[in-house]
Amino acid sequence: MTRLHSTIRPLLPARIYRQSITLMPASFIGEFLGTLILLLLGNGVVANVLLTDSKGHGGGWIVITAGWAFGVMAGGMVAVALGAPGELNPAVSVANVVTGVYPLATGLAHVGAQLLGAIAGATLVWLHYLPHWARTSDPELIRACYCTSPAVRAAGSNITAEIIGTMVLVIVAGAIGAQGVLGASPATNIGGFLVGCLVWGIGLSLGGPTGYAINPARDLGPRIAHALLPIAGKGTSDWGYAWIPVVGPIAGATGAAVLWKALTA
Repeated sequence: MTRLHSTIRPLLPARIYRQSITLMPASFIGEFLGTLILLLLGNGVVANVLLTDSKGHGGGWIVITAGWAFGVMAGGMVAVALGAPGELNPAVSVANVVTGVYPLATGLAHVGAQLLGAIAGATLVWLHYLPHWARTSDPELIRACYCTSPAVRAAGSNITAEIIGTMVLVIVAGAIGAQGVLGASPATNIGGFLVGCLVWGIGLSLGGPTGYAINPARDLGPRIAHALLPIAGKGTSDWGYAWIPVVGPIAGATGAAVLWKALTA
């Protein structure tokens, strides 16, 4: 299968997937809990590396990108096991609506579940590292444990980086699920691992300019949590930048999905 939705949920057989998009409660719960796990592990590794007195303090970029990759793999597995597509990404959900994979109502339900799951996952990170926030003096490091910010603040370049990173995510994920890559007997049980490796590669190669949100829920949900939670020592939530990791991934995913559909039709 070469359609976008068959690769973003790489662990789910096609017949069950077609059923899952009509089972809204299961789909909602799966997308919610899968995104919660994604953010708990993803923002958790950032907190482990950046927060003062954490045992992982100073672990560096490779540790952060690896943690996010494993978070994607784990979150996707949880979502699929519960009967959801395992998108965990509003940009992918929007792209699936635009390309006719499922109706708008399904896409909106997925997006809502993903945003709520992201807020819940970020809240658990706050609780997990509760004593460390007051020990960390830099409010920008605290905010980095929730949402992204650019290395060089330049809106045009920043949104371009998010578009490119998300296009790579969608196109290579499409290739992972393509029949020509999987062969006559698709090894669907390793699909989630391969998508995790893809996210790891994107972080290592393309993550430097913006922190590679490539997922609106990954940035917006935790940014909301950062704004609302009583986090010791926090500063602003940098809402002036917040539109870039939302608009960029949606534009990149939609453009890549349309292109991939045209190339593989």
